[in-house]
Amino acid sequence: MFPLSRNFVKFAAAGALVALTAASTPARADDLIQNLGPVGPYEPILATIGSKDVIAFYVPGKGGCDVQVVTWNGDDTNANTAGGFKVSLSPGQTTSIDSAENKSLTLRCGDLAEALAAVDTDHQVASK
Repeated sequence: MFPLSRNFVKFAAAGALVALTAASTPARADDLIQNLGPVGPYEPILATIGSKDVIAFYVPGKGGCDVQVVTWNGDDTNANTAGGFKVSLSPGQTTSIDSAENKSLTLRCGDLAEALAAVDTDHQVASK
């Protein structure tokens, strides 16, 4: 067994910290970090749909999810293009946010309104 020098341990720890930081940092300072959930109440879903950036969160209400969504053009530094909407979803219900580039983000209220998550509607199977 080889004894590890104190400098080697410091170097390894610093390298691990740099690797973990780089893995969670966007490529550019103005890139939005993606978080597609599931998230709990008041926690944000962060996404990009085509040229739109999206922040969505929910508050439990009347047994469902009261969802607040804000969108804006990703290249708009003055937030002149910001807009939003509110929607109340029952558990299991979904809402979609569409972009002009024919891309969409679908949000689903979880069972008992305990979570909100983005879902991949391209791979869902319809059933009766």
